[in-house]
Amino acid sequence: MKEDKTFRNPEAVLDVQDKPKFGPWLLLSIQHLFTMFGSTVLVPLLIGLKPSIALFCSGVGTLVYILCTQAKIPAYLGSSFAFIATMQALMKNYGYPAVGQGAIAAGLVYVIVALLIARFGSRWLDKILPPIVVGPIIIVIGLSLATTAANDAMFNASGKYSLTYFGVAIFTLVITIIFNMFLKGFPSMIPVLLGIICGYLMALFCGIVDLSGVESAKWFSLPAFDVLGVSYKFKWYPAAIITMAPIAFVTMTEHMGHIMVLNKLTKRNFFEDPGLNRTLLGDGLSSIIAGFLGGPPTTSYGENIGVLAMTKVHSVFVLGGAAFFAIVFSFVGKVSAVIESIPTPVIGGISFLLFGMIAANGLRILVDNKVDFEKKRNLVIASVILVIGIGGTYLKIGSFQLTSIGLATVFGILLNLILPEKAASEQ
Repeated sequence: MKEDKTFRNPEAVLDVQDKPKFGPWLLLSIQHLFTMFGSTVLVPLLIGLKPSIALFCSGVGTLVYILCTQAKIPAYLGSSFAFIATMQALMKNYGYPAVGQGAIAAGLVYVIVALLIARFGSRWLDKILPPIVVGPIIIVIGLSLATTAANDAMFNASGKYSLTYFGVAIFTLVITIIFNMFLKGFPSMIPVLLGIICGYLMALFCGIVDLSGVESAKWFSLPAFDVLGVSYKFKWYPAAIITMAPIAFVTMTEHMGHIMVLNKLTKRNFFEDPGLNRTLLGDGLSSIIAGFLGGPPTTSYGENIGVLAMTKVHSVFVLGGAAFFAIVFSFVGKVSAVIESIPTPVIGGISFLLFGMIAANGLRILVDNKVDFEKKRNLVIASVILVIGIGGTYLKIGSFQLTSIGLATVFGILLNLILPEKAASEQ
């Protein structure tokens, strides 16, 4: 059943198709840009790429995603963490051409699955992903990132506990909560942006901001493109295809989890309209484009979903604006350097709230659907998903690794399909 075009989410300040005025649009978009920046540039830094190309690819990929989903889904695509270990090994042994080929292969897996869903439908999702599976998975998506937020808040660049870092993180968290709870009007829509700015100023006062990169950066500089067929000649890298393509099935579970969260936030069913085939197609094409241009594969970002949950601003035009500014700023060295200089405790402080917002929406699904935890079946399914996912349990076979979120999702789906409605003792 297609979405009712007259529907408007009464809880949203700006709904999916609402267009903000220029001034608010500018600030709301930059808020999303700041939110995703730390994670998006961290991936290329870890594997040996320039952050500018990841920023460019995330912007282009997001616009492609919005186009593929008919501008119906407010989502942002940034660098994927799931491929880091594999990409590091490929960079060490073969260089970027292998990483690029792997990214293209992973994107093609998405495209193939999208075509199959377009042909055979996705109604099976209702059967394998009921509220008792969806709710705990969303909780896992939020809480599995809790360690990342805590580490950002506590440890300095040397990996040592820093009271200064912790103080800046808590200040950023508290000031953002104050902005979110007590501001009115337009300022109440940008508590994350205001929190990051105040946290950054506090970090400057505490002397933990490194401005050397800002001073040395040029105002205009091209992103570090590494274009297939231009920067290097095509060559087959079977190891890249074999190791990166299967990981796409893992990131698909995270992709669907994010869609579930967005369904809950916007009170829509994006699996039906525009359809899971379109969301997977957009995600896949984004990674293919990144592979051709020199960037890492991309995926939808929980950080930006957290901003949607907090601000209740769900406008797809705001996310498109963030993508536009990501592309622009990838060419402006000074601006990129300023954003890149945001210290980790500021990001950690914000993340305490954003990641928790995602988890809280998982709880809302369980409550709203009145899931009965008197039933042993429901207790078993939720317990297994939560402990495997939050505990960081993963399955590793050779170079293939199924992440904790993917493994928890698989267990949840299997238990839901296998377990009877009632245990023997409940008959």
